[in-house]
Parts: sequence; C-alpha cells; structure tokens
Amino acid sequence: MKSNKMNKNRGRSLKKLRRSWGCYLFVLPMMIYVLLFSYLPMYGIQLAFKDYRVADGIWGSAWVGLKHFKTFFESYQFTNLVWNTLALSLYSLIAEFPLPILFALFLNYISSKKLKKFSQMVTYAPHFISTVVFCGMILIFLASDGIINQILMILGIDPVNFLSNPANFRHIYVWSGVLKGIGWGSIMYISVLTSVGPELHEAATVDGATRFQRMIFIDIPSIIPTMVIMLIMRTGEIMDVGFEKVFLLQNNINLDYSEIISTYVYKVGIQGGQFSYSAAISVFNNVINLLLLLAVNTIARRTSDNSLW
Repeated sequence: MKSNKMNKNRGRSLKKLRRSWGCYLFVLPMMIYVLLFSYLPMYGIQLAFKDYRVADGIWGSAWVGLKHFKTFFESYQFTNLVWNTLALSLYSLIAEFPLPILFALFLNYISSKKLKKFSQMVTYAPHFISTVVFCGMILIFLASDGIINQILMILGIDPVNFLSNPANFRHIYVWSGVLKGIGWGSIMYISVLTSVGPELHEAATVDGATRFQRMIFIDIPSIIPTMVIMLIMRTGEIMDVGFEKVFLLQNNINLDYSEIISTYVYKVGIQGGQFSYSAAISVFNNVINLLLLLAVNTIARRTSDNSLW
C-alpha cells in the first residue's frame, strides 16, 4: 500500500514538473547561482577550526578547534570592533528603515504627476552611482575647501572640519546612505500602496476622512506586512555593515570609530594572511546574524501573522 501511494505521489510530481517545466527552467539560473556562491563556499567554514597552511591545504591543515575564536574573544580589539559594528548598523537601521516608508507615503499623496516623477527621478538617481564614486563625492564635498564649507562661508558660518573629527564618521556614513537609498528603498512600499483599492479611499473621503486619517487607517495597515518582512531581513544583517563604503571612508583619524568586523577581517585575512583567524571571525559574525534573524522572526510570528517562515 505504501509503495503504491509513493508511486502515485511520484507520478503526480512528475506530471506537475512536466506541466510547469518552463517555470522551473526560469528559476534554474538563480538556483545554480545560489548553489555556487552560497552553498559551495560553506566548504571553507572548516578553516575557522584549523590552523590553515597553504602548503598543507584545507584537509591537511591541523585541527585546532575553537582556538581562533578564543583568540578573537580575548583580543583587546574585540569590544571596540563589536561596538563599532553594532553602533553603525543600528544607527543605519533607525535612520534608513522608516524614511523610505515616509517618502513612499509622501509620494502617494502628490497630486502633480510632474512633481511626482521629478521627485522619483532625483531620489532614485543616487542609487545607480557606484559606491567608489559616491564615496569620492562625499570626500570632495566635505573637504575643508569643499562645496559644503564654501556654502557655509557664504552664509557667514565658519567652515567645519567634517573629516578631521572622528566622531563625525557615523553621521557621514549613515546620512549619506539615506541620501543614496531613500528613493530606491521606497519602491517596494510604493508598489504596495498602488495596489490598495481606490474604493477604500473614496469611501473614506465620503465619510469625511482627511489625508492624514486615510494614511493612518488605510495606507499604513496595507504596508505593515511588507514592513515586518523588511525589518526581519534587515535585522538579520545587523552585523554585516557594508565593507566597501566603510573602507573607502576610513582613515587613520577616524579609525577608532570606523574599524568594524568586516574591515578587520579584510586586514587580518587578506592583507595579513591569517586565513583561519579571519574565517573564525566571519563565522562568529554570521552566527550572531542567524540568531538575530531567528529571534526577530519568532517574535514577529508570535505577535502578528507576518514572518519569513
């Protein structure tokens, strides 16, 4: 009986596969990409538990267990690295997460099509500027003789040493990220808002609801599921602050504020050749992200009907 049921289920699965082969073929390139660049590299995780030597290879290197993790935890830089990473990531989350939502709500109530298209074009454009070019622009604009200080002097204000004060690094990093990503980040929320039935707004308008009331009771509830999913995904990347931008804005002056886990891994791993040590730090970083993702997803599932799984 069991074998007959298994054969029937297998036959149904094959029929579904044949019927939808085009859809599976469409997904195949992404599956291959994930397999090659997300799953196969996991083979190298064992470096974190070995004293890797190039001559011996991964399998031939001596097993040292948690030695490299212990070295990192006992390092004098551990506290500063974790604090800088968390401070920069949480600051970015607080600033960058709500602003695209507010911007999407703002665009949704612009009646002028020309103004709406202009606003979208201006805010979307920075996203397509490469990080290297964007960081170069930041350094030029905020230099002692840059355009920002030129404007301040015209207004009779003394120039500000933006790049010479290490405490400014986090503000520069976060708010430049807001400028670069606010338009692009709002696209998903705009698409959800456009799918809201116009009859809801019409009925609310007939009942005398103001724009603010329509926003509170119609628009925001419609985007809450998307907000929850995006928040869960962002929380799962708390420890993964963008390496490239931090590294490009980093200098000897702001090193106490800008040295984060990803830049430290690059320096000790790629530049210093300590592959096992840097792999252990990366594993620690990813484990923290996984735990945060699981925790936030569990909280979201228990408090609402929205979660990743």
